[in-house]
Amino acid sequence: MQVNSTQLALKIAARDRFIIQSSGYLIKFPQGSEIKPHTDRVKAGKHFRLNIVLKPAKKGGEFICKDSIINTRRVKLFRPDINEHRVMKIEIGCRYILSIGWIKD
Repeated sequence: MQVNSTQLALKIAARDRFIIQSSGYLIKFPQGSEIKPHTDRVKAGKHFRLNIVLKPAKKGGEFICKDSIINTRRVKLFRPDINEHRVMKIEIGCRYILSIGWIKD
């Protein structure tokens, strides 16, 4: 199953030097989809990601990350570059999240 997303990338520049590189996604996880355990490597800096659950699946779709900075029912803040994370299989319904990431030097 494919996960559908809409991406918005943003780079904030100060005197021709990027100080914040960020990305944003509106992601739909359809029934039957899952994200296998992985990390998201970056070339340099510290990668942070804030996932806001807009609509949870009726069954399944749990976000799993052992060392999240914040892990509430609707808000997930974590370091995807150093912490393995995954989304369990969506068994019933769809899951929608707003995912915002940034890299800090």
